[in-house]
Amino acid sequence: MTSDDSQQNAAKEAVGQQLKRAREKQGLSIAQIADAQHLRNGVVQAIENGDYAQIDSELFLKGYVRAYAKQVGLDADAIIADLNVELEPARIQKAREMEANPLIDIERRRRRKRRIAKLFLLIVAIVAMGALIITFVVPKFTAGQADAELPASTDIMAQPDDAVPEDEVSLPVEPSGDDAGSGEGVTDSGYLDEANAEGPEVFDSQAEQVVEPEVTGQIPAVAQTIEPALVQVPVSDETGPVSGMLEIAFTGDCWVQVRDASGNRLASSLQRAGDTLQVSGKAPLKVVIGAVSTVDSIRFQGETVDIRDFPVVNNRSEFTLTI
Repeated sequence: MTSDDSQQNAAKEAVGQQLKRAREKQGLSIAQIADAQHLRNGVVQAIENGDYAQIDSELFLKGYVRAYAKQVGLDADAIIADLNVELEPARIQKAREMEANPLIDIERRRRRKRRIAKLFLLIVAIVAMGALIITFVVPKFTAGQADAELPASTDIMAQPDDAVPEDEVSLPVEPSGDDAGSGEGVTDSGYLDEANAEGPEVFDSQAEQVVEPEVTGQIPAVAQTIEPALVQVPVSDETGPVSGMLEIAFTGDCWVQVRDASGNRLASSLQRAGDTLQVSGKAPLKVVIGAVSTVDSIRFQGETVDIRDFPVVNNRSEFTLTI
């Protein structure tokens, strides 16, 4: 039998049988596999017997099988592909059970209500921002434009309409000798003055009565504008996502996974009895607990969380913690 034929026959076998045959070929015992993977002997036996219901979740099962395959020298990706084929009927059955579970429907409604509440808060925030802009920013911008146009109008008002230039004031001019002899008086405007024709005496008497007009420039009061008081525009408090602090204490072996709001994995490991897991990240935090019975306590943001408030299937629970 060629190596290709042996691989095809191995592919037809169950995943557990493939792992068992490879283990025996290398002369390894179940206890050695369990110790290397930090598992109980019963978990390794369940994998080899195909009793996958003994494993807390499909996620843990794939992790155990992948590590087992690498330890005995098998292609881990090929083994996982065969495992997916074996698990397909169980997935279908599990989906039917979850659809029939009333707790799943309650959780679905909770998520829908949360989405609606977030959308409503977003609309309220947008409306509030628009109101603040209309109330404070727009009047300030309008006042600034009015101040920019004020100096041009002030310059026009500063010039009095009734100011008389000094070069336009008419003053009497003393007639020359020829003008006095001829009896004709000439003013600075070029017109004959009949009174000056009577002689110098008359001109002198009239000249005494001429009073030089006072040149006065009435400067109107310049309108003063008071700068509008600087209005402090409230700045909306747009803080980033709130960081959530999670603490879980364990009384036994348990696989746990925690992701933050961005999908970043904060923890994904096997916890032992007496361990305490402490993580923090952007809320809400998505938590997967593989063995609910081994959880001693859960505290989120310093407050105790009752895991009984969340659905538990086959001693496994997935839930979300929101601030």
